[in-house]
Amino acid sequence: MTIAHVRKRRPLAARSAAGFTLLEMLVVLVIVGLLVAVVTLAPSRNRRTDLAEEAQRLANLLESAGDEAQVRSMPIAWQPVGGGYRFVQRTESGTWAPMTDDLYRARRWGTEVTGVSVRYTGGGETPSRIVLGSESIDVPVTITLWSGDVRMAVVGTGIGNFIVRRP
Repeated sequence: MTIAHVRKRRPLAARSAAGFTLLEMLVVLVIVGLLVAVVTLAPSRNRRTDLAEEAQRLANLLESAGDEAQVRSMPIAWQPVGGGYRFVQRTESGTWAPMTDDLYRARRWGTEVTGVSVRYTGGGETPSRIVLGSESIDVPVTITLWSGDVRMAVVGTGIGNFIVRRP
């Protein structure tokens, strides 16, 4: 038998187990390259965006709570508490009780919020809560959220609207 005959008689599995083809290597490299590009170019979150989203969420909740106070003809208040905030409603006995429904339940700030300040237009003492009355006109108020050196303000216009601004 010659060498050519020996090569022809080797099983197919032995001939194909010699290694990867160039095409297989190129496919793997393209897949790895695409994965690296996706991870590298993926939009990363930043503090300003996260803080703006948290401020907008708060503005929407405050507007909704103001509408709810008008519908119920009963004041609802927003209170910053350690690490978060809650909504409370005035009971018939005149005390404030935490609201427990899903929309106005107590919430924790996201990790992006490191501080909160509340200021009514015109100065005065720092209020412990913002009361949203049964009337559509309230005193303008500014709630400032911050994360490091980034600040966002939720401004109550006094007519039931809350907007987000950069102070």
